[in-house]
Amino acid sequence: MRKLSMEELNRLTVADFKNTRKFPLTLVLDNVRSLHNVGAAFRTADAFAIEKIWLCGITGRPPQREITKTALGSTESVAWEYAASTTEAIQQLKAAGYVVVAVEQTTGSRPLPAFQPDPARAYALVMGNEVFGVEDEVLALCDAAVEIPQFGTKHSLNVSVAAGVVLWDFISKIGWGLTE
Repeated sequence: MRKLSMEELNRLTVADFKNTRKFPLTLVLDNVRSLHNVGAAFRTADAFAIEKIWLCGITGRPPQREITKTALGSTESVAWEYAASTTEAIQQLKAAGYVVVAVEQTTGSRPLPAFQPDPARAYALVMGNEVFGVEDEVLALCDAAVEIPQFGTKHSLNVSVAAGVVLWDFISKIGWGLTE
């Protein structure tokens, strides 16, 4: 066994990535305060070839040094948009036909393994603030909520880690036909 070389990885150029078909997923960052978390979300969005990231409220926007450091260039490849309020972004997404799913522990949330996304639908996944989670006004607009099963004492994950887990879960359930 050996590590693959950069040539063997067949990485897309930024231009090629922008023209590549994306998974029907959008990530909504609801007042995420850490610029490092924002950068990590961009890097994960690039890795999983999702459509877009919505940066809402106090969530930092590129270009900022802390975002750029963590994103490793993915702020150039991943489409993003800013909304002053998360509710504004959610309303636009719902009007465009997205199913809006909060990643939050709620009275009505379903464990992530039990949630089966419809491959024919587009989804917007809402990630909340590192301290307060998804805002109540935003939760009221969501079509569903999922939570990542956890078995330790903290019952919380870093927002960028949670985004990676949920994006991977959705993509693995939607299927791999992206490049076919």
